[in-house]
Amino acid sequence: MAVLDARGLLCPLPVLKVRKRLGPLAPGAVLEMLADDPAAIVDVPHFCAEAGHELLSATPRDAGATLYRIRKGG
Repeated sequence: MAVLDARGLLCPLPVLKVRKRLGPLAPGAVLEMLADDPAAIVDVPHFCAEAGHELLSATPRDAGATLYRIRKGG
C-alpha cells in the first residue's frame, strides 16, 4: 500500500500529488492520503470519479485531517 502525506497543502496540491503518486502504481493498488485541506473533501471524490479511481473511504483523523483510501482504476 502506498502512502502520501498531503497535510499542509492547499487546493489543488493534494489532488495533484495523488495523481502523480497513483501514476506508477498498478491498477487495483491502494493509496492512502492524509490531508487537512478542507477543499479535499470535495476535490478528492470528484477527482476519483473523473479519473476512474475508486474512493474506498474518507475517515476523519486528528487536527482536522482526513485519511483518504483510493484504489487505482485500470
